[in-house]
Amino acid sequence: MTGAGTDKTKAGFDLAGPVVILVEPQLGENIGMAARAMGNFALARLRIVNPRDGWPNLSAQRAAAGADHILECAELFDTVGAAVADLDLLFATTARAHDQAKPVVAPPRAAAEIVEHIEGGGTAGILFGRERSGLQNEEVALANRIITFPVNSGFASLNLAQAVLLMGYEWFKLSTEDTLPFSMPERSERASQHQMQAFFENLVRELDRVEFLRPAEKRETMLVNLRNIFSRMEPTKQDMHTLHGVVMAIAEGRKGPAKGGVLDGTQATRLRALLAEHGQATSPSDTSGTVRGLARLLRRNPTDAERLLWQALTRDRRFAGQFKRQTPVGRQIPDFVSFVHRIAIELVNPGETEAIAKDRAARKAWLESRGYRVIDMHVADVERDLEAELARLESSLLEKKM
Repeated sequence: MTGAGTDKTKAGFDLAGPVVILVEPQLGENIGMAARAMGNFALARLRIVNPRDGWPNLSAQRAAAGADHILECAELFDTVGAAVADLDLLFATTARAHDQAKPVVAPPRAAAEIVEHIEGGGTAGILFGRERSGLQNEEVALANRIITFPVNSGFASLNLAQAVLLMGYEWFKLSTEDTLPFSMPERSERASQHQMQAFFENLVRELDRVEFLRPAEKRETMLVNLRNIFSRMEPTKQDMHTLHGVVMAIAEGRKGPAKGGVLDGTQATRLRALLAEHGQATSPSDTSGTVRGLARLLRRNPTDAERLLWQALTRDRRFAGQFKRQTPVGRQIPDFVSFVHRIAIELVNPGETEAIAKDRAARKAWLESRGYRVIDMHVADVERDLEAELARLESSLLEKKM
C-alpha cells in the first residue's frame, strides 16, 4: 500500500543522521527498498559502493516508492575505503563472527552511540554488506564497532532493506524521543457513577419487559455480570449517551420509513391492485379509510428507486415543494403527484406481471380522465440516469405551462 501512511502536506523531520553505505548491492530493487526504509526514519545520506547493475538504476527507482529524493542525492564510490574516508565513527553490520577484536553491539546500543557522537559534532556511518555474502573481513576491519541483530541463529540473514530499516528505527526512536506521529482523539469525560446507574436501571427495565433475566434464581448473578461488563469498559459520558440511545431504539422499535419493513416495487403495486379491487365493489365513501391507510403504508415503505427519486424531487430547486409521495387522488395512489401542475408520476418496475400492468393502465386512465397528465418512469432509467429523467420531467412541466 504505497503511500498509505504518507501525507505530503506535512513537514518531515530534518535530522542529522548517520550515513548509510551499501557495499556492492546486487539488485536495484534492494537499493530502492533500502532508500524507502531510510525515508521512513529520516535518514537522507546514502552512499553506494560499486553496484553490480550500474547506476542510476530503474529498478531502484521503482522500488523506492516515493523515496526518489534519497536516490537522487546518493553518492557513488568505487571502494569501501573511499566511501568511509571522511567518517570518524563507523559501524559494520554482520550476522557472522569475523574473529576481530572490536566491540560487538546490538542496534539500540549502536543507535545511542551514533546519536551522542553526532550531537558532539562527529560524523558516523553504517556499513551494509552484499545480499549473498555480506561484508568481507577487510571491510569489517575498517569499522570501529560491529553491529549484529538478535535474530534466530538458525536463520540469521536479513534482507538488505530490512537491516537498514531496523537500524533506522532504533536511531530514529532515540533522535525523536519516541515521539509518535499521532495520538488518540481526546475523549469526553469519564461517565459518572450516577450516569452509569441511570443507564443500567434503564437497561434492566427493558430487559425485564422481554423477560431476559430468567430464571429468577439467576437474576442477581446476571445483573452483576452485566454491570461488570460496562464497568470494565470505563465508558465516557458520550459512550453512555450512545448506549442509552441504542437501548431505547431497540426497545421502541423502528420508526419512520423503515418501520414495518421495505416493500419492493411489485409488492407496492399489488397493494394498489387490492385497493382497486376493493374500490370496485364498494362506494367511494367506503374506501376513503382504506385509501388513507394504504397511502400511509406505502409512504413508510419506499422502494430504492422511489427513495432516490423522492430525494431528488425534494432537493432540486426545479421541483422542491411541488410534489407529494404516495398521496391519494380520489381512490388512486400514484407514486408521486403534483396537485399544482396536475401531473402524476408512475414508476414502472422491470418484469411486471400482466395484472400489475393492467392495474397501472387503469389508474392512468382514471387520472387522465380527471385532467392529470401521467408520466411513466422506468425504475432502471431512474437508477441508471436520474438526471435525464429529471430533465424529462422538467420539460413536461414547461409544456403544461404553455
